[in-house]
Amino acid sequence: MWGQPVGEIALIALWIAAAGVLVGILAGLFGIGGGAIIVPVLYEVFRLLGVPEALRMQLCIGTSLAIIIPTTVRSYLGHKKKGAVIPQVMRLWTLPAIAGVAIGSLVAAVAPAAVFKLAFVVFAAFIATRMLFGGDRWSLGSALPGRAVLAFFGFLTGLFSSLVGVSGGAVSNAVLTLYGQPMQRAVATSAGIGVPITVAGAIGYMIAGWPYRGQLPPLSIGFVSLVGFALMAPVSSYTASYGVRLAHWLPRRRLEVAFGLFLAFVSLRFLISLF
Repeated sequence: MWGQPVGEIALIALWIAAAGVLVGILAGLFGIGGGAIIVPVLYEVFRLLGVPEALRMQLCIGTSLAIIIPTTVRSYLGHKKKGAVIPQVMRLWTLPAIAGVAIGSLVAAVAPAAVFKLAFVVFAAFIATRMLFGGDRWSLGSALPGRAVLAFFGFLTGLFSSLVGVSGGAVSNAVLTLYGQPMQRAVATSAGIGVPITVAGAIGYMIAGWPYRGQLPPLSIGFVSLVGFALMAPVSSYTASYGVRLAHWLPRRRLEVAFGLFLAFVSLRFLISLF
């Protein structure tokens, strides 16, 4: 790791910091943690640093979950001050989401990366299509479902998040808007549920990667790189507040279109990476 030229290391640090700015804005704007951007950036960084390919994706996902903890917390607190968080959803989703994260952490350590990429392409493309073209015609109801159904959605959110290194904003945003919740409230609540998901996910990947610590870069705790965390987390956390302001300033339809375009871009990036 430390054999890399100083200029190359500085360039890597610059790219991570620049990505951190975008990650923070996206977290506040859409209620997501930005893992869809963090994971591919870290993948290239860890490739340059010589991390074995068999462990590289797990290290990216674990580090991504750790990085977006402060970003998600800052985004959630910003939305909470504006009274946009749905408290009953937070209460019902937290424990099932953590259970999903625990299972996903175990699965992600052994399953091939292509499985998770393909699943994300299908899901992101579906949600992007709904946001861009469906409008209010796509709906599962005008009110939130019962406790059992909500708890199940919480579990799925946690499971999906831990498999691809995100805070679950894409899943929870989709569920809440399909049940008639305003986009601003969906974004705020997504940021809130992202807090326990990212904390539990980072801990899970630390534990899952502990047996491989001899094959991972220095200053790593299991599948979490403290170097990546130290470089990106402060920047993304600081810029999250600007995304929060945009989320409460933009009209609902513009926010939906922006979110749809973002997901379409991410879906295309994952699809290209499969070939």
